[in-house]
Amino acid sequence: MSAVLTTNAKPERSRGVWHAAGRRLRADKVGMVAMAIVVCFLILVLATGLGWIASDWQEEKGVPNAPPTLMGPAPPEATGVIVSPKGPNVDLSDIDPLAPKYKEWAERASQFKTTEVVKAETLPLGGDRLGRHVLAKVLKGAEVSIMVGLLAALVATLIGTVLGSISGFFGGRIGDFMEWVYNVFTAMPNILLIFSFAVIFGRGVGSVVMILGLTGWTGTYRLVRAEFIKHRGREYVRSAEAIGASRFSRMFKHILPNVSHVALVQLSLSVVSFLKSEVILSYLGLGVGVDQVSWGTMLSEAQGELILGYWWQLAAVASFMAVFVTAFALFTDALRDALDPKLRGLE
Repeated sequence: MSAVLTTNAKPERSRGVWHAAGRRLRADKVGMVAMAIVVCFLILVLATGLGWIASDWQEEKGVPNAPPTLMGPAPPEATGVIVSPKGPNVDLSDIDPLAPKYKEWAERASQFKTTEVVKAETLPLGGDRLGRHVLAKVLKGAEVSIMVGLLAALVATLIGTVLGSISGFFGGRIGDFMEWVYNVFTAMPNILLIFSFAVIFGRGVGSVVMILGLTGWTGTYRLVRAEFIKHRGREYVRSAEAIGASRFSRMFKHILPNVSHVALVQLSLSVVSFLKSEVILSYLGLGVGVDQVSWGTMLSEAQGELILGYWWQLAAVASFMAVFVTAFALFTDALRDALDPKLRGLE
């Protein structure tokens, strides 16, 4: 009598590269803290974009250059408002014949005139030269600067990935032409190239995104092109060609998923770089429009205020920018380590 052994156990399915990368990323404590900070900033950007917070950043909330305070509204003397005069307290009849009438006139005027006292609101980060709330400005500026950095990085990564894919896959004359275009863009100093495009496109958020996107794709192009040259001759690509897969299919359905980690890491690296570029452009008056605010325009305003001893706007911008840039850089390092192909065998 023979026994037949049967089992219902299914073979364990590979969870894939992205699952392994996610597990490595979650194991990086510093990277997770940095990601949490970045997510908080993105939530602030979304809230300001929808008008939930900082929608009144252009309104005057206090006296010009009001210092930071957490103690509520300031007294009338601190606001610079002069209370309506009630006449002199000294006898001026010897030198002014109308002095006896002052008291009578003041009493009559008090029947029709009320004293208006304007009190400043609580300004945790102080006010600017127009009395606007620095906290509201720095949050609205974060929306503009971070949005420009993200969108410009997305445009540059998309351009660099497409051009690098075409150049690396086809080679030949197409690859030579792409290399010529690449060399033209990299032959000029990047900052001069940005200024040249800024003169053409003008000011505004959309213009800054296009300027940075059209001048910042070269790094992604170089890396993606090298990966496509390495992968186009591998067995899985040859097998796809043998079964009749088109060039488009081989490029974007077979090779691109295997090199997407390069584009993703380059995207995250470009965000910080483009954010800094936007700050420089706005600081020099070539970035966002005059009716908008960004971290660059706030730094430009703070330069003149610092000379007069009003340091709080500069401190607010520098603190917010330093926290975001540092957190995003640490998150990018953790993401790059998690997606590094050399670590895939260390599970």
